[in-house]
Amino acid sequence: MTTPDHLLGFDLGSSSVKVTILNAATGKAVASANSPSAEMDIDSPHKGWAEQNPEIWWQNAMNATHQAMKKSATPPASIKGIGISYQMHGLVLVDKALSVLRPSIIWCDSRAVAIGENAFQDLGESYCLDNLLNSPGNFTASKLRWVRQNEPEVYSRIFKFMLPGDFLAMRLTGEVRTTVQGLSEGIFWDYRKNGIATRLLDLYEIDPSLIPETVPAFGLQGTLTSAAAAALGLEPDTPVSYRAGDQPNNAFSLKTLEPGEIAATAGTSGVIYGIIDRPASDRQSRVNTFVHVNHTPHHQRLGVLLCVNGTGIMNSWLRKQIQLTGDPVSYEKLNELAARVPIGSDQLCVLPFGNGAERMLLNNDLGASFHGLNFNRHTTAHLCRAVQEGIVFSLTYGFEILNQMGLRSDVVRAGQANMFLSDTFCEAFSNATGSHIELFNTDGSQGAARGAGVGCGYYSSPLSAFDGLTCVRRIEPSQEKQEAYQKAFEHWKTVLQLQNIN
Repeated sequence: MTTPDHLLGFDLGSSSVKVTILNAATGKAVASANSPSAEMDIDSPHKGWAEQNPEIWWQNAMNATHQAMKKSATPPASIKGIGISYQMHGLVLVDKALSVLRPSIIWCDSRAVAIGENAFQDLGESYCLDNLLNSPGNFTASKLRWVRQNEPEVYSRIFKFMLPGDFLAMRLTGEVRTTVQGLSEGIFWDYRKNGIATRLLDLYEIDPSLIPETVPAFGLQGTLTSAAAAALGLEPDTPVSYRAGDQPNNAFSLKTLEPGEIAATAGTSGVIYGIIDRPASDRQSRVNTFVHVNHTPHHQRLGVLLCVNGTGIMNSWLRKQIQLTGDPVSYEKLNELAARVPIGSDQLCVLPFGNGAERMLLNNDLGASFHGLNFNRHTTAHLCRAVQEGIVFSLTYGFEILNQMGLRSDVVRAGQANMFLSDTFCEAFSNATGSHIELFNTDGSQGAARGAGVGCGYYSSPLSAFDGLTCVRRIEPSQEKQEAYQKAFEHWKTVLQLQNIN
């Protein structure tokens, strides 16, 4: 019997590393594993800081790979390509020995907000929004500038800077490389020049030699070293053939590739990500435009990203607090409690912004808050529903910004995972945004595996990589419920405006 070909995908998140092994011919997952079993810690030595040790990512990548390979009994030689999806906007620094110089400053860290805002003024709004399509904001370039200003001894030892996915690829291949997509995520890319944003580098006094060489998102990134292969239980020289940030990759995993198509996620953070075919920006830089995975200079495909940092992390926080009062509570139980309460949570309103500065709110860090809590009326069930509705309304608020940019769609695609496992969340999202939701049997690690198949040539094109992708559920807005959700959303916006957010 012939052994089928397989593809392996990594999804490096801030909570865990997930690995999926995909049957390349059928597009079906044969095994998946997460490591660690609990969520990875995020260190916050100062208010607004968020750091992780990249070596912990590598340890969890090894653990998850061993688990998935053991579950499936997949022969290592059958793995034809490896793909990487990764948490965006982080900063990893290595010296000439490729040793990590300091903990990674990850996506939800807020320390560089003022640096980015000053750069926006110094470079000028027109230059930033026309050339960079974004304010430098709190992105990777501004984080690197922070290191230069505050940790000069570390900066002086830098050989290369990387994004988290570049670090994982380095551990796999021994090569320090990045992608144009990654450079755009870090605000190192000038869209008018179709090259490095040298004016920003000059302002930040960043040596261009710190930028790694670039490789295509789909294509050979390098091959497994003997040491990496031994650590993972795989074959040396297996090609690493795809890498992308988690949100572009999530869109790819949902076959979201063409203008007007929209994907969403609701994990630790919540994201709405839509495709456009020409450079565009929000004049207040509340949403961000990046190079999409299938972009070429002659076939422009850009992703407009709306991110709410405080999403699943708030639901996770609520679960932990409830656990303190009794037996462990599952997410399924939270969803069951939320469903008991009417739309609007009896005027209990939640702002879920407790995970760093929110780009959508002009880089303000409001913290999370409950409004209208009544000790005589509100129960744990009200808290559960109000948290889910607050997350939905935050995403709806961002959806309105995308609409103002001309990005409109009646259909939003998402993986059946995380917050989209909740009937209450799905109903609220569909009715608040007026969207038809299509839920698919996929996730970031499956998308990374499919991308690897494109990059190694197993699939002839991105569109040909989606055998086995199935829509498992559709949620339609209800005319009757839309009115109630719109009323609750307007109340939520009033509460937000009282926090002095424009």
